[in-house]
Amino acid sequence: MNETAAPATTSAVTAGRSLWDDARSRFARNRAAMASAAYLLLMAVLCIFGPMLLPNSYETIYQNYTRVPPSLTAYPTADMIGPAIEEAAARARVKLEGWEERGDRVEIRLSSEKDIDPRVTRYIDRSDLLDDAEVKASAPGSMTISAALDKRYFFFGTDSTGRDLLARTLMAGRVSLSIGLLAGLIAVLIGVFYGSAAGFIGGRTDQVMMRIVDVLYSLPFIFFVIMLVVFFGRNFLLMFVAVGAVLWLDMARIVRGQTLSLRRQEFVEAAEALGVSRARILLRHIVPNLLGPVVIYMTLLVPNVIILESFLSYLGFGVQEPMSSWGVLIAQGARSMPSANWLLVFPSAFLITTLFALNFVGDGLRDALDPKDH
Repeated sequence: MNETAAPATTSAVTAGRSLWDDARSRFARNRAAMASAAYLLLMAVLCIFGPMLLPNSYETIYQNYTRVPPSLTAYPTADMIGPAIEEAAARARVKLEGWEERGDRVEIRLSSEKDIDPRVTRYIDRSDLLDDAEVKASAPGSMTISAALDKRYFFFGTDSTGRDLLARTLMAGRVSLSIGLLAGLIAVLIGVFYGSAAGFIGGRTDQVMMRIVDVLYSLPFIFFVIMLVVFFGRNFLLMFVAVGAVLWLDMARIVRGQTLSLRRQEFVEAAEALGVSRARILLRHIVPNLLGPVVIYMTLLVPNVIILESFLSYLGFGVQEPMSSWGVLIAQGARSMPSANWLLVFPSAFLITTLFALNFVGDGLRDALDPKDH
């Protein structure tokens, strides 16, 4: 008896992809957005860990290095050593007979009508250019001192008070990025919950809540900041309050419009028919479906926050010394033009490239999360 075996049929099951998986793959194909995201990550790492790794502190003042230009070679240069030695000899009230550079050390010849106190080496050590001064030879009325050259690198130069601009730029980036991120999060949190509540509740409550937004829109931003400065003083947290308390208004309007569209969807009507409470519908169904537009707007909101902080710092309402931000450095650099143009070029380059990167990431997220473009 012949038995013919029926051919086995295999059914290929195609696994589907969620909206977020599809958005992630679409974002990964956007080269500009991926390069911008990598740049922002690198910038964040540099601003967080850079000031701790640099040899020069952002708040240390080097009086002998005021407004020195950027250089890849070590300071001091030959033309800086002589004036520093003359200044140290004048403070010690001795006469400088001459000096000679020998490798990494300098031999200084001093003279005086009286015997020279060996403690004169302290005046040499006080210079930012010289260190480890010791008496090499001594005779009545003369002394030879050997001092080591305290070599330092200033890749971005120094500012008007002699502080390392590279360290200050990275520290300023830490401040500007943290203000942009945290103030943006504050604006997003307030705007999402306020706008979603207004759009979902509707009726007179919606009208009253949005009229409050209109009233707050009518207040001048600078006037609001000046009032905060008068009552609370200038401090770091003021930036979060001032910027976050204004930028949430736009987010509230955007979220309200999206909520008005979502509340008419079938899944919301089904949840209401099943007796789900309004608060649970709002938190479990409305807010999660707003994440796409909210994430896109968040990436576009951070540059606005950074620009506003820079504007406030330029006017003098920003962070105070020794802390700094890109806006503060740009304001100081603008006052030093054109004699010290590096004070404006480097902070401006960091701010502009960061803003461009944030906008490219925002455009990439918009294209990745737009369902009409699938």
